[in-house]
Amino acid sequence: MPASARSLVRTLSLAVLLEWAGAGAILPLLPLWVRQRGGSDTVVGVVMASYFAAAFVFQYGSGRVSDRLGRLPVLIGGLSVYAGASLLFLLPVPAVYDAIFRGLQGAGAGASTVASLSMISHAVPLSFRGRSSGRIYGAQLGGLAIGPVLGSVAGVGAMRWLFVAGAAAALGAAVWVMATGTARQEGTSSTPTVRVAPEEGAAPVVGLHSDASATAADVARQAVAGALLASAAIGVATGVYEACWTLLMTRHGAAGWQVGVSWTLFAVPFAALSRPAGWLADHFDRRVLAVGSLLWSVGFLATYPFLPGYVILMVLGVFESFGFALTLPACQSLLGEGTAPERHGHVQGLFAASQTGTTALAAAAAGALFSVAPFVPFAIAAGCCTVLSIAVASIWRRVPGRVTHAVGPTLAAGDR
Repeated sequence: MPASARSLVRTLSLAVLLEWAGAGAILPLLPLWVRQRGGSDTVVGVVMASYFAAAFVFQYGSGRVSDRLGRLPVLIGGLSVYAGASLLFLLPVPAVYDAIFRGLQGAGAGASTVASLSMISHAVPLSFRGRSSGRIYGAQLGGLAIGPVLGSVAGVGAMRWLFVAGAAAALGAAVWVMATGTARQEGTSSTPTVRVAPEEGAAPVVGLHSDASATAADVARQAVAGALLASAAIGVATGVYEACWTLLMTRHGAAGWQVGVSWTLFAVPFAALSRPAGWLADHFDRRVLAVGSLLWSVGFLATYPFLPGYVILMVLGVFESFGFALTLPACQSLLGEGTAPERHGHVQGLFAASQTGTTALAAAAAGALFSVAPFVPFAIAAGCCTVLSIAVASIWRRVPGRVTHAVGPTLAAGDR
């Protein structure tokens, strides 16, 4: 990987880790904070859902803006909005306003995530995109593994300080990105970036070649379409867990701290495996990795409500995380290969919005379905994810699964 691209990945990984650690510290105690301030259960639900709704609305738009104005302004803007929204929680206003503040956090986090992944897709050679996106996802989950532990130790009585810490983490990430020359160079639309000539045997990319055949264009579109459907499948599963995992754990007698530990047990192996998963995506059939890992996760999703006790749920969550860790880098590699450089932000916005939108819909439906019977939301979600996985496999059947590695990256004229 070129030195500039390697430096960019390191910079973004640290920035993402800081932001998500601050966000994770707030997450497990936020419902208690809203209730403590007089919010009803309905208000709690609206506050928690507003994050996903705002992220869904702004992710696509932020991707389009990043294509026009550059990735760096969107990244810095997203981090700044998240920091400002965190401080708004300190205002002495009724709890219902927390939904607005949480929505602003979702908008900021969504924009910064899309900008980060767009910078990776635009600046990192195809042969290294799996590993690079894996590091970004690993940093996200690493932050979510660290943050909730710190927040639980601090307790709901220290929530004001946690909001300040979350704002400081986001601002620190913004300062770090601004202070790094590589991020400034790769993140602006006016500065040339490392562009890789098509590697021998790789699928032609739409928009890079004026003489691309209709078949090549179709293959590239299929690569993107399959990745978007895979993202939707991940969102469905995530939505059910957001709404029902705590309910299922407590139904088996788990205490609050055990519920928190179960999330950490999922996040830690995910973070640890994200980089090796990216290496696998760069060296093996990405279609097999993505679809096989989705089906692996579906098996756990369908099994959880029938297991006898929270301990086994916690243990199996560790192994389920393997599937999510393998899926995302493979999807990112295929997504970037099928996209012209000037549209990376647009497509990354679609990918993020696909996942966030289905997460919001699944979470909204899962709570009511759980009241019917605990297995119902899990079974329906498993069925939906299975259908989506089969559709992904069908769409990707003509898409080259492996990245063909060139001897080294080829720099376009005028690049470093």
